[in-house]
Amino acid sequence: MDPSYRIVPSSSGKTASVQDTAGSLGLHDTLRYGPRTIAAEVKTQSGIRGRLENWEETQDNLKLTMQRDIYGMHAPMRLLMERKIVAASPHMPVLPQTNIHLDILMGRDETIDTADIFAGPSPEIPLDIHADMEKKRNM
Repeated sequence: MDPSYRIVPSSSGKTASVQDTAGSLGLHDTLRYGPRTIAAEVKTQSGIRGRLENWEETQDNLKLTMQRDIYGMHAPMRLLMERKIVAASPHMPVLPQTNIHLDILMGRDETIDTADIFAGPSPEIPLDIHADMEKKRNM
């Protein structure tokens, strides 16, 4: 949790360049950083895409910072602890899963997203549920 009052995500994205991976002679150090790629050197995503990808995280960070300032440090710590406990789902791995508890704690329980409508057909439940459960539990 970064204690900031930023409303929108920052526009500066993480970029890689040859200058970051240059050795003592000014050339790319392949042994340390791997082979050079065009994808690492060219900024492929626009600034708005990075902002949209980080929008929910920034809004959540703002809410947690405001809770910390109003109620004290225990409020965001308790909320983050509850989210971590609820996120560890002990459900069967092959059955369709929804985590309504986490949606309530994140404040997404009253919103309708495109994934809610266009989730597609539900997958068929395999006949050997016990084998899948043994694989999940490493038995």
